[in-house]
Parts: sequence; structure tokens; C-alpha cells
Amino acid sequence: MTNQNSSGSVLSVACDKGHNFSKPTRDSITLVAGLGVEGDAHFGKTVQHLARIKIDPDVPNLRQVHLIHAELHEELKASGYNIKPGEMGENITTQGINLLELPRGTVLIIGNEAQIEITGLRNPCRQLNDFKDGLMQAVLDKDEEGNLIRKSGVMGVVKNSGPVRAGDQIQLELPAGPHVALERV
Repeated sequence: MTNQNSSGSVLSVACDKGHNFSKPTRDSITLVAGLGVEGDAHFGKTVQHLARIKIDPDVPNLRQVHLIHAELHEELKASGYNIKPGEMGENITTQGINLLELPRGTVLIIGNEAQIEITGLRNPCRQLNDFKDGLMQAVLDKDEEGNLIRKSGVMGVVKNSGPVRAGDQIQLELPAGPHVALERV
């Protein structure tokens, strides 16, 4: 893992009570400890992802909040995809933080109150291609050893309740070492 800037900011927030692929942006969202984004389809103590509910509805919800770094949108734009915040289903679009390189257990302190603990990587799904043809492949890559890199954001759980809005500052609190790389959740 590389050294991280100790701070970044929120570019945009989004929420949708329906299980839709894209989420409309909002002026603000409210995070609720142990549950997620108030009013969002993925709000709950146990898994809310429709495909995962069918497998085991009692699994803890490690996907309460979806975050994507705005730098991914810029990378995708260079590949011909004009993606706006919320369109890939994220609740929070950040800037200035390489979310993918954070270790598991990193806490994002957003604004004065809200805190999210990073649990893992979002696993890209076929819905990306339904949204824009070829987008799923655009958010996948390989490292030097040929290992798959998933670039479609990170997932987290809410540790401390609070409002989140565009412009809020984000401070990082890295876990005690040794650090564990993010895996899909």
C-alpha cells in the first residue's frame, strides 16, 4: 500500500430508496451508525443487495455505503465514458483519496460527525454493461503479476452517524498495522 494523503473531500452524494443502478444526487445524505444511508435501498443491519439476500438474508451488511473516487470518472472519461456522480450507484463520490489503496478497516471521518469504516472492494457486475456498453471491462484491470484489479469503488459500514454533503472534508484514520489489502465484499 502506498502512502495516502491524510485528507480529501466529498464531491457529491447520492441516495435512492429503490434498487436502481444509478442514484440521483442530493444536497445531503444522512449516515446512520450500523445501518447505512438513511432512505437508501441498501440501508440495514443485514445484507440488502438483492442477489445476496437470496443466498443468505442474515449476513451482516458490509455494503452499507458505496464510495467511488472522482478520479475514476476522469479515467473513464479518457476512455470515452462520460460518467457523472451517482450514475454507477455510489452514495459518496470523493476526490483526493485513492480509495482502492486504503487498507481494510480504514475509517473515513467526514465533516464533523460521520464516520465510515472501509470493508472492501465493490465487485463490478454486468449492470455496468447494461448502463454503458463495455463499462464493466473499463473498470477492470490487471497488475504486473496478472492479478485482477477492481476499480469500481469501495464499500463500507457506518461507524458514526451524521450528515454528509458536497464540500465536506474527509480525514483518514488508518488501522493499526499490519495493513490488510481490500478484497471484494
